[in-house]
Parts: sequence; structure tokens; C-alpha cells
Amino acid sequence: MRLKYYGLIVAAVVIVLDQLSKWVMLDVVSIATRPPIEVTPFFNFVMVWNYGVSFGMLSHPERWMVYVLIAVALAIVAFMVRWLWRAERLLVALALGSVIGGALGNVIDRVRFGAVADFLDFHMMGYHWPAFNVADAAIFIGVALLIFDSIKPIKRD
Repeated sequence: MRLKYYGLIVAAVVIVLDQLSKWVMLDVVSIATRPPIEVTPFFNFVMVWNYGVSFGMLSHPERWMVYVLIAVALAIVAFMVRWLWRAERLLVALALGSVIGGALGNVIDRVRFGAVADFLDFHMMGYHWPAFNVADAAIFIGVALLIFDSIKPIKRD
């Protein structure tokens, strides 16, 4: 099987898991209409609508901004799909699939809601990470794998 197909499978799995988790949190748990749910002393379910990008950066009150963010995300996805088609290592294909799936999961939210649904809330010893979702985690993991791939020594035969 060509590497691009592994990446596409990862992207599809990430989209399904992301949208399924958001459906559960929004429609089954109804997190949008309740106070935060404490799961452990360091983890809560909360509802945060992110109108910007990472950590709410580029948030803008104008409705047109959502279209700008969708267009930028789709341009990045197009670049990454092209990169995926040329991937020569499994790790790169899997990492790109993870980023592509995460980006598309968040694009789906922007189309449906005009914002991204974030609900995973971690905090510990006075540190509090901004709320995020499965798509965000997949993007982070994918980028971390790409960085790892770029700095690890390449085996030469």
C-alpha cells in the first residue's frame, strides 16, 4: 500500500473521532448548557467556542473572519495533501494525515457553528492549558512527529 493511503486513513480516523467526540459533548452531554464537569483534579470538560486559531489568536468579531480562517485552513490542507502524495517515509505520511484530519475537523466546526468547539480542559499545579479538542490534539501530535522526523538521524545504507 502506498504511503499516501496510510495518511488518508489517519486523516479520516481523526475526522471521525473528532466529530464523534464533539457530538457526544454537545448533544449527549450537553456541555454547552452546563457548568464545567470535573472529571479528575486536573481534568475538566468545559465548553469554549474558539472564534480564532490556536489559543484564540486572530479572534475577530466580524462574521467574514470565519471564511478567512476556513480558506487559510483549506490552503494549508491542500499543501499538506500535496506533501503527503510525495511522502517517502511512513512517519511523515502518518504525521501529515494527523494534521490534515485535525485541520479538516476544525473546518467542519467553522462551517457548522462559525467557531471551533473546544472542551478538554487540563490544569495542574497552578498551570492551566487552554481548552482544546481531538482535532487540536491530532494537529499537535502530527506537527511533533514532523519535527521529530526532521531532526532524527537518517539511516544511510
